[in-house]
Amino acid sequence: MKNYETVFILNPVLSEDQAKDTVDKFVKVLTKAKANVINVEQWGLKKMAYEIQKKSTGFYNLIEFTTEDSTLTSTLETEYRRDESVMRFMTIALDKHATVYNERRRKGEFNRNKKQGTRKEAVEA
Repeated sequence: MKNYETVFILNPVLSEDQAKDTVDKFVKVLTKAKANVINVEQWGLKKMAYEIQKKSTGFYNLIEFTTEDSTLTSTLETEYRRDESVMRFMTIALDKHATVYNERRRKGEFNRNKKQGTRKEAVEA
């Protein structure tokens, strides 16, 4: 089984419900191809570093999945290209270190609020 991570940016003109439906559509593509979807994150509306299609914001989404089918990524990216609401996408294969990092991140080990809280306590003491 290979681990993959795909990030895509949806058009900001969509409503949040439409964005969720679009994400669900891509998750269904993966589950239909017998991929194991590990994590789905919707990061929300974010400002982009540069304009894409004359838009400066977009709905960012992340899907982590595992599969034995190496052609599934090309199938998924074809679906991204067919959907007009997808502005950009990127799918990468994860190595063992990235997989461990993602597991730790999902558990909240890298929570920024905890680190900021310890800094405040150190300054006050």
